[in-house]
Amino acid sequence: MSSASTFTTKDYLSALGVIAIWGTNFVAMKFGLQDFTPLQLGAGRYMAAALTLLLLIRPPAIPWQWVVLYGLCQGLGQFGLLFLALKVGMTASLASVLMQTQVFFTALFGLVLLQEKLARHQRYSLGLGGLALTCFGLGILAGSSVGVTWAGLALNLAAAAMWAASNIVARQAQQACKPGQSLDPVAFVVWSSALPILPFMLLSWQLDPPLSWAHLAQVSWLSWASVLYLGWFATVIAYALWTGLLKRHPANQVAPLSLGVPVVGLAAGAFALQEVITAWQWAGILLTLLALLVNFRPGILPKAAP
Repeated sequence: MSSASTFTTKDYLSALGVIAIWGTNFVAMKFGLQDFTPLQLGAGRYMAAALTLLLLIRPPAIPWQWVVLYGLCQGLGQFGLLFLALKVGMTASLASVLMQTQVFFTALFGLVLLQEKLARHQRYSLGLGGLALTCFGLGILAGSSVGVTWAGLALNLAAAAMWAASNIVARQAQQACKPGQSLDPVAFVVWSSALPILPFMLLSWQLDPPLSWAHLAQVSWLSWASVLYLGWFATVIAYALWTGLLKRHPANQVAPLSLGVPVVGLAAGAFALQEVITAWQWAGILLTLLALLVNFRPGILPKAAP
């Protein structure tokens, strides 16, 4: 497979939608964790995402192992670890930055597992993205290290690696389709979202305090709205758009799209959580925009010497 392909107007709009939704969903997670444990929030997220749509959408026409593997990597792995990170010691702003290390994990996994070579402009884009993430991290840590622990940092990076793994699974699921068939992103996301529900519930039953009706009655409307937002928008809509992009383009070309998420995440944190954007963070925003420009407009780079 070629290491690069052309994005259409539909692809660009899908990318912008994903960036906007995922950039704001870290704030929603923080709100939800005010009333729910990480495991309860995980179960609620995927119940909202899957149970309302399973009866309306047919299962995807692919081998079931890909549905199961994607559901466990993206659901229990990525978000189970991320919710735990946010609970034990991670800010919403820093989480939005650290999750973008999935770009580097995806490039590595794609190179090793799918033999997706990195084009010259993609290497430049990833390098700029790495500088941007460094600026974001330095800015947030220098501004306030309160609420960030080593456990939270490790769990957040593990969640990013699981996101990268789910990207590779989505690419393989498309390749597993029979000749003449194509992967339905919505069906794939909805049915894979049913997989994490039972593991989240069982883990919550074993590890969390009992969930009583009295507690549920006291849950704020903001926490309930967060669960619905995480289920319907951040899972079904955003991941359907993301999976659609992965279906049409190499994983190492799609993954850098998420570099726009910290830009929205920082803005959402400043608005909803009154977080201040520092000079380091502004530098990261500019580097992120430049990385995206290089990734999608490689012609702006000087030609390599023959």
